[in-house]
Amino acid sequence: MAQFYVDGYRPGDPFVSEPLDAPGSRSGVDIRSPGPEGLPGTADVLIVGAGPAGLVLAAQLANFPDVHTVVVDRRDGPLEVGQADGVACRTVEMFEAFGLAGRLVEEGYLVNEVSFWRPDPERPGEIARTGRIPDVEDGLSEMPHVIVNQARMLAYLRDHMARSPRRAEPFYGLQVDDVVVDTTGSSDHPVSVTMGHRGGTSTIRARYVVGCDGARSGTRAAIGRELRGDASNQSWGVMDVLVDTDFPDIRLKSAITSAEGSILVIPREGGYLVRLYIELDNVRDREMLGDRSITPEKLAAVANRILRPYTLEVRDVGWWSVYEVGQRLCDRFDDVPEPEVATRRPRVFIAGDACHTHSAKAGQGMNVSMADTWNLGWKLGAVLRGTARPELLHTYSEERQRVAQELIDFDREFAAMFSAHPDGADPDPEKFQRYFRDQGRFTAGVAVRYGPSMITAADPAQHLAAGFGVGTRFHSAPVVRLADARPLHLGHVARADGAWRLYLFADRDGPREGSALRALCGHLATALPTVTPAGADPDAVVDVRAVLQAHHHDVSTADLPAVLRPRKGRFGLVDHEKVFCPDPAADDVFDLRGVDRDAGAVVVVRPDQYVAHVLGLHEHDALDAFLAGILVEVP
Repeated sequence: MAQFYVDGYRPGDPFVSEPLDAPGSRSGVDIRSPGPEGLPGTADVLIVGAGPAGLVLAAQLANFPDVHTVVVDRRDGPLEVGQADGVACRTVEMFEAFGLAGRLVEEGYLVNEVSFWRPDPERPGEIARTGRIPDVEDGLSEMPHVIVNQARMLAYLRDHMARSPRRAEPFYGLQVDDVVVDTTGSSDHPVSVTMGHRGGTSTIRARYVVGCDGARSGTRAAIGRELRGDASNQSWGVMDVLVDTDFPDIRLKSAITSAEGSILVIPREGGYLVRLYIELDNVRDREMLGDRSITPEKLAAVANRILRPYTLEVRDVGWWSVYEVGQRLCDRFDDVPEPEVATRRPRVFIAGDACHTHSAKAGQGMNVSMADTWNLGWKLGAVLRGTARPELLHTYSEERQRVAQELIDFDREFAAMFSAHPDGADPDPEKFQRYFRDQGRFTAGVAVRYGPSMITAADPAQHLAAGFGVGTRFHSAPVVRLADARPLHLGHVARADGAWRLYLFADRDGPREGSALRALCGHLATALPTVTPAGADPDAVVDVRAVLQAHHHDVSTADLPAVLRPRKGRFGLVDHEKVFCPDPAADDVFDLRGVDRDAGAVVVVRPDQYVAHVLGLHEHDALDAFLAGILVEVP
């Protein structure tokens, strides 16, 4: 939930931040580079690529006014027609941190159910529906699975950047030619990036570079990384089309496998448009695959062959392409050789298709790419702002490479299962349907679990909050805000602001004098200023929230300790929005997430909304030690 006016009332759109007085880097240097107008010569972070991964990173860094970020893209302008379209539940949760989830849900097609079609046992040359299931299991996320044009998603992110204090926007028409890293430690901007454009060449010197420049990434090549994996000989056509058809499930996500091949039907936003993923057979379609004579008309003919007895007539084609299924992966996602990890800080990172590729059918490519930079953005921001230890940057490759490997393994199995061609005598026509249901956590994007590291505890008191699994995303739940009785989701209070969050789940004593909650708050009042820069709001680095067991009518904000009523902004105004109670109109958050009512719990959540630790309310020293391994004490 957004807050504003803390530094004074001003008219106009409150979601547009006050602009900075002048552009430039954190050091105040603003060297202009010859070339595109406004292109600087230095940057804290240079992002190569203005696709989903690049713009999620740019949007997150735009929230840090003291971090100078530059985004460049080889295209001549913003993407107009998107390729990827499926937005997983976890990605919508992430967009909520930017305040953009509502726009996604309002504009997009919401995937509610999936239908499955297989050969009809009585007429094997025709297909029949074998079942319909919910697309996402109940309770997995408060957010839906959404289909929306990728170009629209990028527009939302650019709009977020434009509203930021820096009024940031990408530079287009720039092709990266070379990336050179000075490893001597003698430069504040050790990465030099040379880029070609219509006017010649330009060079930017950066503290960090992130290559989000696709499967043919020049950034990846420059740091000596390679995509390795399976090259596939299986081709698929994809079309966004307006069709006239008698296929009854054209407005449902549908997985169709007949004796003639497979089709995945993805309804698009707006009520009429539909995307078709059409399997091309290496025997039946050999001629057009061999001479590359594929056209939308030929793809429609293949679709009609697979859909019998149903037919479709394409009336308009919005976009179409052909791709080959393949799963490939880099061994690391940064420029540091494995033997030098202990002694060298990463300066160049790669994300998205630059370091892993997937098939399209499981809907993972774009979502995993954005999750990469969601993981990286807050880490870069914290190190650049001096609030976290530089070794934090090593955790990006460690965490995301492992996740990419798991998802590639899943994607390979999913693609094979989808393309299995049964005949009419298939003894188990519902096998793929069960597999889809069982693997729903992967396709929803919530199966990620980060392993122990400096930012994920190895020995949490997990029994105190069983539903907040350490290493998994913070699973939101309905609550009521104490101060104004507003029902909302607990996870939605977290913004993409780089702050760690301590959710203090009170025991039965609540905030009364002598309680465990009040004692912990007293401790935090002393401990947190040691990691909060002078002049910053008290919750800028660590944001403390509390969830009480009592009904919100039975507690007063006057009963709360000072840490839960922090004073902020130039007027020292009290922030009243830090404490929550169970929602009497919904399931109790303590029951939903398995929080111990007698002992309470501290749930430590990373800036990317993943649970880092679970501790008891009395474990002050253990909490201090965990945070001290990450955060830097202020002078």
